[in-house]
Amino acid sequence: MKLFGARNRGVALVLAIMAISACAETEFLIHSAKRVGADQASAEPGFKIGKPYQIQGVWYYPAENYEYDETGIASWYGAQFHGRRTANGGTYDMNSLTAAHRTLPMPSFVRVTNLENGRSLILKVNDRGPFARGRIIDISRRGAQLLGFHKVGTARVRVQIMADKSRALASRVKSNTQLADAGSPITIDRLPKPEVKTVSLSPPPGASSNPGNFGSSAANEIRKNPPVLSRSRAISADPKGDDVVSLRPVSRTNIFVQAGAYGQFENANRTKAMLSSLGPVKLTTVLIKGRDLFRVRLGPLGSVAEADKMLQSINQAGFEGARIVIE
Repeated sequence: MKLFGARNRGVALVLAIMAISACAETEFLIHSAKRVGADQASAEPGFKIGKPYQIQGVWYYPAENYEYDETGIASWYGAQFHGRRTANGGTYDMNSLTAAHRTLPMPSFVRVTNLENGRSLILKVNDRGPFARGRIIDISRRGAQLLGFHKVGTARVRVQIMADKSRALASRVKSNTQLADAGSPITIDRLPKPEVKTVSLSPPPGASSNPGNFGSSAANEIRKNPPVLSRSRAISADPKGDDVVSLRPVSRTNIFVQAGAYGQFENANRTKAMLSSLGPVKLTTVLIKGRDLFRVRLGPLGSVAEADKMLQSINQAGFEGARIVIE
């Protein structure tokens, strides 16, 4: 009996050790899965605005500006940056329809129109740039090809944020990020389907009952006149659905370099006098949000190269915030 009891205690001890080992292994697997899930979540591109930053003496202030509408010079970037990490944590693909912008939210959608040929395309902003002065947006190689300036290198463009589309995308990315942070397996695109049950009901008083033929005739009626299924088009985070170049009416444009916009005429007139030796200077007024601004511009200029040279001269004169505009 003692031997049998000792043997039972030994077996129990082995079973306990195996149970503890199994629990430890299970706990290890759970923690490993959590860690892998966290790593994968952190590797996914998220929503990002960013803090103000300075490049070559110029300050940039990222913000959720859903009224953004600007003209200027676009450039493109390709193989040198292909496969590298973008500013919001994604991977740059030169064959996708994406763009880099200095201040717009990431990701967001913009419509870029080539003012030289009328080609227009929707791109997704997922990176910061360009940091070369005189450029307002850097476009992927594929985007530049579709807009028709891949071989030239630059183009006069108008950039407009797609407000509704960008807000919807921001909401979706933020929701996915929150679910990933909480460790939830639920995703926005895949939700459990509710279980559907059927219940047979008695016919109302006075109605004729013919269960044998009703089901068959109803099925035949559906076969003869199938219902029309409508599918609502959701806004996608992938702009491939908008991989269509549209043509928009454009008119002849001129290139200027704007030294600044001032709230007081005296300051604008003083700037005009300081820059008059560089070339023809124009002082114009514009009403923005109920306020008159006095703009000081040099031009029109004959080419992008000439505008770049003029911009450099104005920067050297102390006007770091000068920029190239198309009008």
